[in-house]
Amino acid sequence: MLKAVGMMGIWRKIIFCLAVALVTTGVCAQELKCNVEVNSQQVEGTNKSVFETLQEAMSTYMNETKFTNASFSPIEKLDCRMFLTVKEYTDDRIKGELQVQLSRPVYNSTYTTTVFNFRDTRIDFEYREGDPLIFNENSVENNLTALLDYYAYLFLALDFDTFSPKGGQPFYDRAQSIVQQAQSIGEVGWRTFEDTKNRAAVLNGFTESNTSSIRDLLYRYHRLGLDQMATSVDKGRAEVTESLDNLKTVADNAPMSVILSIFRDAKLDELVNIYTKAPSAEREKVYELLQPIYPTENERLDKIKKGEER
Repeated sequence: MLKAVGMMGIWRKIIFCLAVALVTTGVCAQELKCNVEVNSQQVEGTNKSVFETLQEAMSTYMNETKFTNASFSPIEKLDCRMFLTVKEYTDDRIKGELQVQLSRPVYNSTYTTTVFNFRDTRIDFEYREGDPLIFNENSVENNLTALLDYYAYLFLALDFDTFSPKGGQPFYDRAQSIVQQAQSIGEVGWRTFEDTKNRAAVLNGFTESNTSSIRDLLYRYHRLGLDQMATSVDKGRAEVTESLDNLKTVADNAPMSVILSIFRDAKLDELVNIYTKAPSAEREKVYELLQPIYPTENERLDKIKKGEER
């Protein structure tokens, strides 16, 4: 098992080359291992079968759609999760929130790290029980498939960024195309100035010049940092420490960027674990960097500063 996980970085580089060349139409293979859940407890007096059907349809779509032409073996599929909380269901219209998460194995270990963790509060789409979900890479069919396509490509973009510098660019481009098409149909959650934490804002955070240094962090933190810890904890942790300068760049350039809260939700607990037994000078450096960015997270940041036992 450890050997299989260790080879993943090599395979990713091969897959990346294929993806750049083949990201357009052609012969494909499934890329995602996505756990989908739909929770309808907040909706009363409704036939629950529609939500069971929706969960099955979303799961099938995410796990059986071929989003690229890159071939993924079972152990290389991206580990992701989508948890939809339905808050309203009226006249075939579903409104709610979607928690999305992407994880990644760490080289030569059984440890899995969270790359992306985000709560999308602008979920609003039409769905009738039994409606087929059909993938069309050239156009947006409806708001539900647009949502699923957007997150599928964002997952791919982020994952590839962790294995190769700026490796996810073809998939950011695809996600951007979906945002632009979805904006034209007038659904919520897509318009650039509608919300500072909607889907357009998230994508912009990874791609606009003033905040895109977060992508440099993704590579250095994961490939040069975490992946090296099996060989040398100190060297790997030092790379993680250096990678955080990119987070400071984001905070300096765009202190209200949604990217900062996304990083916090995905990584702050992990950073506490990484630095618990680090040398005091290293802990102090990380604390001094993170504290101005996350001034309300004193409890967790103090654990980094003090080196408290977990």
